[in-house]
Amino acid sequence: MNAGTEEMMNIDLFSPISLGDLTLPNRIIMAPLTRNRAAMPGNVPQTMNVTYYAQRSGSGLIISEAAQVSPDGVGYPATPGIHSEEQVKGWHAVTDAVHAKGGRMFLQLWYCGRISHPDLLPDNQQPVSASAIKPEGDAVTYEGLKPFVEPRALRADEIPGIVDQYRQAAKRAVEAGFDGVEIHSADGYLLDQFLRDGTNRRDDMYGGSLENRTRLLMEILSAVLEIWEPSRVGVRISPDNSFNDIRDSDPQATFNFVAKALSGKGLGYLHVVEGDMVSGERSMDYRQIRDNFDGHYMANCGYDKAHAQTTIARGDGDMVSFGQLFLANPDLVQRFKTDAELNTPDPDTFYGGDEKGYTDYPTLG
Repeated sequence: MNAGTEEMMNIDLFSPISLGDLTLPNRIIMAPLTRNRAAMPGNVPQTMNVTYYAQRSGSGLIISEAAQVSPDGVGYPATPGIHSEEQVKGWHAVTDAVHAKGGRMFLQLWYCGRISHPDLLPDNQQPVSASAIKPEGDAVTYEGLKPFVEPRALRADEIPGIVDQYRQAAKRAVEAGFDGVEIHSADGYLLDQFLRDGTNRRDDMYGGSLENRTRLLMEILSAVLEIWEPSRVGVRISPDNSFNDIRDSDPQATFNFVAKALSGKGLGYLHVVEGDMVSGERSMDYRQIRDNFDGHYMANCGYDKAHAQTTIARGDGDMVSFGQLFLANPDLVQRFKTDAELNTPDPDTFYGGDEKGYTDYPTLG
């Protein structure tokens, strides 16, 4: 056994890992979690958001809840944005608090597309998507659940404007003190709607072939890379996921292609939701996606400590992100280290509300 092999065998969740010049002290990542607690009006991060993220600064990396890149990208009530000066100031208070506790934080960039409703958008405008295909299900509005509406297909001449919204959001993330950004291309939102043939029926340069369906993601990535070093940029995908009525005829081929397209750019990581959030099933070969991407692979979806440790040890992932476990356990890293009992998440307080079920979960101390 050579030294390199021995070193690999000793890597676990608590081993440091580098994203370029940014060193994460462990591989236990806080996944992006929508909590619907931004201050209104304005979708601005507020004081309790500062407390919430600061409490979780022991993670190797915090990935923020998704933040819409423009008012047109909103899809849910009270979700924070990154398109106004007030939002930048609100996020800066968050990143200052995280950094003061020794943490690191990326901002997730978001555009909901057809998973929205006119009630949530400026001038009650129609949501947009790759094609005019209405999703099944209901939108969450300030007045309760309402059926989704048929979206309007984006015109090709509108797409550069969408790309620029991501570019400007990436600039504001710098101003807000983040350590990097993650492009949200998962869970049935706009970029996922372009990637999948179930929602993308276009016959122009953004539809049809895998290369064309991946084009918008790649153009947005290029715009973000004008602002951020590649190692400070991640991309999130969810190949198996049917959440938000998203479908693809051959997700293995689609996302093998996406992973390969994202290679060669020096990105910080590829963040992969491994399974279907709706059914809980996992039908794809994720090792193929890992093998098609040449950078760090971040695994996600229902992991516990034991499964995460096995994944790291086998080389099936370089990092693992945790959602509900971090939601309920601000000190998750310490609890994992000591095999302490974990708090149980309270689903009734996941979305909206006040500090209850948000900043009041007990720590070991």
